[in-house]
Amino acid sequence: MTDRTTYVSLAGVRRRGWTDAMVRDLLGTPDVQGRDPRRWSLAPVRLYLLARVETVERTPEFATTSALSRARSSATGPYAERRRAAVLAAIRAEPIEVPRLPGPELERRAVRHRHLLGARSPGAPEPGGGGAARAAGAPSGTLVRWQVGYLRHALSRYETLLDGLYGETGRGEAERLLRRRLYEAIGAAYPSLARECRRRIAVEG
Repeated sequence: MTDRTTYVSLAGVRRRGWTDAMVRDLLGTPDVQGRDPRRWSLAPVRLYLLARVETVERTPEFATTSALSRARSSATGPYAERRRAAVLAAIRAEPIEVPRLPGPELERRAVRHRHLLGARSPGAPEPGGGGAARAAGAPSGTLVRWQVGYLRHALSRYETLLDGLYGETGRGEAERLLRRRLYEAIGAAYPSLARECRRRIAVEG
């Protein structure tokens, strides 16, 4: 019997053979949703009770919807592959323009951005000048993470390059490529942040 407290992410549900449309129509609202405080991202976390997922997977509605989805996927396979290749090529070719800011201004914006995320740890500095943030006791490594997080958020407009990709495999590959390019661009623009950018590439894939 499945533990009633076991959850599966949207990516995990997709790996079980669900499409986003099936998730929307058959599962509906996630059982847990919000922002993951462990990650420097505004992307929402969506979790589904595994027991509920398994229950739906045993229904005739799931079997019918799954079969229809596989049929549509087979019919659109060549188009989807061409679209995936085109998006990957666009991501590789797109110039990434990172905002160039003086050190104190970047620190000030990074601290403010962290504050707006609403997940400051106790004793974290209030928004203000970079010198004020450092004087408030924020470790230099923390400020580096905040700066990379702010710059990554500032480049979120490039995520429009992913438009039109819905399949788990194709979209996942494109998301990884885009993340790597964005972090590499940040590291090139700000050599002092390059180590943190490399760490994020390794951790986030």
